[in-house]
Amino acid sequence: MDKVEEKTAVENVLRDYIEGWYQGNAKRMDRSLHDDLVKRISVTDSSEIGIQLRMVPKSRMVELTENGGGENPEGEYQIIVDHIDMDIATARVLSEKYHDYCHLAKTNDGWQIVNILFRYR
Repeated sequence: MDKVEEKTAVENVLRDYIEGWYQGNAKRMDRSLHDDLVKRISVTDSSEIGIQLRMVPKSRMVELTENGGGENPEGEYQIIVDHIDMDIATARVLSEKYHDYCHLAKTNDGWQIVNILFRYR
């Protein structure tokens, strides 16, 4: 694949992720995420610990999506591919409710999201 094709492939995976979420389409969500996905959010709690990272694995993301996901089939979003270097990529998905900072890897199954750090918008 050339650079344009690789960028399109990365964008398509990110589209499966965010549209799958908003449309409640677990099949699209499942194929966009690597089995070892770790999705995290930084949260502040009232204990002495302060800031913690909460983790959501792939299985939970697929389950939440099956249960309706973002429940907004027309949800607006923007995909920004920041960098592709051979078989790894970084990108952002900016939606109405979230900012997702994503790392992707090119696997035997194609591009998949392996890490997401997100925050509420």
